[in-house]
Amino acid sequence: MDSSVGHTFGLEVDGVTIKQITEVSGLTMEQDVIELKENTAAGKYVIKKLPGRPKAGQVVLTRGLTDDTSFEKWIKDSRFGKMPDARKSGAVVVYDHNNTPLKRYTLTNAWPSKLEIGTLKAGDTNVLTEKLTVTYEEMAPA
Repeated sequence: MDSSVGHTFGLEVDGVTIKQITEVSGLTMEQDVIELKENTAAGKYVIKKLPGRPKAGQVVLTRGLTDDTSFEKWIKDSRFGKMPDARKSGAVVVYDHNNTPLKRYTLTNAWPSKLEIGTLKAGDTNVLTEKLTVTYEEMAPA
């Protein structure tokens, strides 16, 4: 088996790991690009690109609906303005087929900005999901 294939995903926050995550999207590390326009000593016009400030990001975590209320508890703190309690550092963890951590992406000052429950439809045989959008100030591979 290819060890680089992510079979399951987890979110670690405050020492608690939520392992039922089936999809992670939007996990990015980005920074501004600054254009420096100048003339060389020979009079040639050049544009140089320089690294700028890092950008904050958002990641969307999807899992099948369970009786675990971790997502709901976390989002309640941010909805009621308890940002010191809501802002957390943690990590998105990729597990291989043996459930061994393969890769870790740390999130700094992360907080949940949206919780979306999948479509509720009587008689539907699809798995009901919940999606948590987590806003973070910085992401780094660990």
